[in-house]
Amino acid sequence: MAPTAVIETMPSSPTPTQNPSQTQSVPYLFALHGKTIAITGGGRGLGMSLAFAVIEAGGHVACLDILPAPSEQEWASLQKLANVSNLTISYHQCDVTSEIETTNKLETIAQEATTKGAPFSGIVACAGIQQQVPALEYDAQDFERILRVNVTGSFLTAKRAARIFVDQKQGGSIVLIASMSGQIANRGLTCTAYNASKSAVHQMCRSVAQEWGTHGIRVNTLSPGQYIKTDMTNALLDANPEVEKIWMAGALLGRLGTPEDFKAPAVFLLSEGSSFMTGADLRVDGGHCASA
Repeated sequence: MAPTAVIETMPSSPTPTQNPSQTQSVPYLFALHGKTIAITGGGRGLGMSLAFAVIEAGGHVACLDILPAPSEQEWASLQKLANVSNLTISYHQCDVTSEIETTNKLETIAQEATTKGAPFSGIVACAGIQQQVPALEYDAQDFERILRVNVTGSFLTAKRAARIFVDQKQGGSIVLIASMSGQIANRGLTCTAYNASKSAVHQMCRSVAQEWGTHGIRVNTLSPGQYIKTDMTNALLDANPEVEKIWMAGALLGRLGTPEDFKAPAVFLLSEGSSFMTGADLRVDGGHCASA
């Protein structure tokens, strides 16, 4: 039966919501104007780079991190950019493994966002830790610490943000920073706890996406290649200088990644350009998994 015949025989079917791409231009679809975005792990590294991305896309940004203060030089540059763009930034010290702290900080961010007319509309759960230990030598407490920060911390971040989105009745976008390490075992590294934690984040995304979609909340993962230049990976390379050669052997584009490689993908997942995307993973790994 032709599709048109099916439509004609189902007059009682609900009318689908309007496709944003039919009414808005592409630049608008990838902008964050009039929105406030929160980023955990936003005190430095990848989280700080994503804060720059939000400002560059026209959004206000609130950074959360367990650090007492953000990286001084980077924060000064971010503040300068925000001032030029007539946007706001804020910093909140927060332990994402504490539900009380996370709840209080996000509620404060949401209230401030409403006051300035740029509702809290999205969050990036970027807080995470790494540790390289052979599996036979992994202490249970260290293993659990990785899971608590990377898994429980991501869940509490998503849960408390989702609660605010539900109460606001405006939906929202949640981006969980996962990793290609949640899908493969990394060459040259013994990071069982980290890899397991990122695999858990993938499944968490799919699980809550099917629960929260009816509220207009989208949940997706962004999976960077493990082989990116951050303070965390630089520490691994300092301890294991031969690992970089192993990583480069699988670098299809002839280089390792940088935090800037994930700015546009993150903005895409936060913006209306990905409005029909939820429960999915966006892997940005320079082809490493393709060559595994």
